[in-house]
Amino acid sequence: MGLTLDKAGELGCAAVAHAEAIGAAITVCVVGDGGHVVTTARMDGAGYLSAQFAQDKAWTSAGIGMATADLAPIVQPGEPVFGITHPRVVTFGGGIPLSIDGERVGAIGVSGGSVDEDVEIAQAAIDAVAGVTA
Repeated sequence: MGLTLDKAGELGCAAVAHAEAIGAAITVCVVGDGGHVVTTARMDGAGYLSAQFAQDKAWTSAGIGMATADLAPIVQPGEPVFGITHPRVVTFGGGIPLSIDGERVGAIGVSGGSVDEDVEIAQAAIDAVAGVTA
């Protein structure tokens, strides 16, 4: 069936709820499998760069098919994708691909907390929404 607006909205709401619970002010962005924004939400107090980073984390994760946190080790000198230079590719945590019924349907991107908080919030959102897996 793919990623619906309702399911993307649930992910966004779950991310915001978890961010509030841990005291982080974030932007969350959910994109479909083509990298196009389905929904985004910016919490009061989230830094202005968090909006672009959240979208780029989701876009990167959807396009590459892996969590952005997993990219950091493979973009180092001597590693498989060293030298990746696309300006939207993000190689630090907060972007996680989404699947529904085993089909990759897009990704979630979170930015505004620490990198560890962004990863935690994105995963918590996935865990909170029925039928969605990383």
